Amino acid sequence: METQNLPVVVIGAGPVGLAAAAHLVARGIEPLVLEAGTSAGSAVREWSHVRLFSTWSEVTDPAAEKLLAPTGWVKPDPASFPSGGDWAERYLQPLADVLGERVRTGVRVTGVSRAGRDRIVDADRATQPFVVHVAHADGREEKVLAREVIDASGTWTTPGPAGGSGLPALGERAAADRITYRVPDLKDPAVRARYAGRRTAVIGTGASAFTALAYLADLARADDGAGTHAVWILRRGISGSTFGGGTADQLPARGALGLAAKAAVDDGHADAVTGFRTEAIERDDDGRLVLVAEDGRRLAPVDEVIVLTGFRPDLSFLSEIRLGLDERLQAPIALAPLIDPNQHSCGTVYPHGHRELAHPEKGIHLVGMKSYGRAPTFLAMTGYEQVRSVVAAIAGDTESADRVELTLPETGVCGGAGLFDAPAAEQSGDGCCTPAPQLIQLGSKAPAEGTSAGGCCGS
Repeated sequence: METQNLPVVVIGAGPVGLAAAAHLVARGIEPLVLEAGTSAGSAVREWSHVRLFSTWSEVTDPAAEKLLAPTGWVKPDPASFPSGGDWAERYLQPLADVLGERVRTGVRVTGVSRAGRDRIVDADRATQPFVVHVAHADGREEKVLAREVIDASGTWTTPGPAGGSGLPALGERAAADRITYRVPDLKDPAVRARYAGRRTAVIGTGASAFTALAYLADLARADDGAGTHAVWILRRGISGSTFGGGTADQLPARGALGLAAKAAVDDGHADAVTGFRTEAIERDDDGRLVLVAEDGRRLAPVDEVIVLTGFRPDLSFLSEIRLGLDERLQAPIALAPLIDPNQHSCGTVYPHGHRELAHPEKGIHLVGMKSYGRAPTFLAMTGYEQVRSVVAAIAGDTESADRVELTLPETGVCGGAGLFDAPAAEQSGDGCCTPAPQLIQLGSKAPAEGTSAGGCCGS
């Protein structure tokens, strides 16, 4: 079957998916963007209250800017930091608007395969178009044929669990009414009332956990926040890199975020419990939650739990596609060594393109956060470079596809997402991955129950 006249289906109308569409249009290739949400950037809108640690100059794609320019779109101040809401309203939605009918919202991709070929069939496989099954909000189903498929669906819908084994902790699902897997919007009165004056466990590390700790500390300092306290649960220990790159980070807002989380601990608004891998979440007689570790330690009851243990790719709708994924990260095999957090907790990720993103199934491309699998090191600039290279390869421009056109900022640690507006503080002299301390007291409070020493580069 002739496939050249079919569209390239792009799954997801987020920043990277829309950038892919813009690059396709620039190359004279017709895209069809399929978005499960009701509007462009639907995932970004769910964290509209969180400010990025990247400036506007780092979160818009050059091909998208060129597509927007004739509409009179004016790029926001390149040096300012957008919130998720700003990013969606001032860039993603206008870009979707100019793409017009090429972007379809309210349609969820439920499966991708080769037309007439399941996963095990080899015969004429490469000559068949892709078939994409789509479910509409009203229950209707549809089949779309595609020349190639770019999956930019991200990982937002599949957050990691509280359980230290990678599975939900025993009782985690039953405690769902007291658990959130997102950074709460404490400017929302109803959400603020949920956490004000309460004891909240924050499980995880990285920028999202830093953001939650800083938000809770701000609430504790406010007139309506008396009694608000956080318990920060780390699966490993405290080290020089635990709070990020600090003043060594060339994305200053990202460094400031870690320093603000450190201030929350130092000022006594949060206690840290290290070496704690959650095995169970139980309720006490008052209905509060008790976290139980794999080693049997039990924490004092908390009112709420915020789980920020990263995200995972949803590969369920790609089960008939032959993917080449690293067994640990669930990222493309050639990409995995470049982004492995076991190796890249410091420094930057090498810019990469279509070759590192390749799979045994030709014509399928996982890009953006989806391409990183479980690795927490992604930047928007990286995704834009990915789709520039992938689209050039689709267009047959191998020279451009192989060319690296991105320089990433140096940093004490890699990746993460989310920022608040506090100014940077001064960083201590600790370097990255310094030896873990012994049993310590954090902040002005007594040590949290179960605090222990741990290894390098906390979870």
